[in-house]
Amino acid sequence: MTTLFDIPTTTVPVVDSDNEFPVRRIYCVGRNYAAHAREMGFDPDRDPPFFFCKPADSLVYCAPGSVAEAPYPSLTENYHHEIELVVAIGKGGSNIAVEDANEHIYGYAVGLDMTRRDLQIAMREKGRPWEVGKAFDASAPIGPIHPKAVVGLIEKGKIFVEVDGNMRQQSDLTHLIWSTPEVIANLSTLFELKPGDLIYTGTPEGVGPVVRGNIMRGGVETLGEIQVKVV
Repeated sequence: MTTLFDIPTTTVPVVDSDNEFPVRRIYCVGRNYAAHAREMGFDPDRDPPFFFCKPADSLVYCAPGSVAEAPYPSLTENYHHEIELVVAIGKGGSNIAVEDANEHIYGYAVGLDMTRRDLQIAMREKGRPWEVGKAFDASAPIGPIHPKAVVGLIEKGKIFVEVDGNMRQQSDLTHLIWSTPEVIANLSTLFELKPGDLIYTGTPEGVGPVVRGNIMRGGVETLGEIQVKVV
């Protein structure tokens, strides 16, 4: 049987190696920092986390020491940055126990969950899916994958993003409502996780708009930084 189209596999480089992490699915956690939940008009709680997805080819790779480019998307006048810790899954499973979840992590990366906020809110108010606000082209900038075998488990550390040198978001991973193992455990009750999955674990408070020409610089402690210019 002949494949009709030659569609490339989306991959993310593994830092300091020739390896590439093949991306299967991208899952994102909504409102996983209490202060961000409040700034979006919601009370933080310990209800089960909720998830949305982005397509694998929405990734924009941000090489260390360089400035990647992300186009300002269509049909929005309120394009927001959301800095996040990204978890790369290396071992699959369903109904994973919280105490076993770290065994399923291959590594970590710095990511941005870019959002057409006006479209997201409009869909939310109508009770419709968020895809047009979250899952558009180039909506998921990401840095290289750092293997857990090298950096260890990441359970705390500073997370930040600045725009044109002005600090916008600044917090610590200890402020996650749901920890990374809890996120993995909850997500695995809804979907069978497999190697190649990425999980964007949520963003802290301070989300805000960017416009063409702005340069975002964001990072997570121990994972370095990424830079993205809006074009």
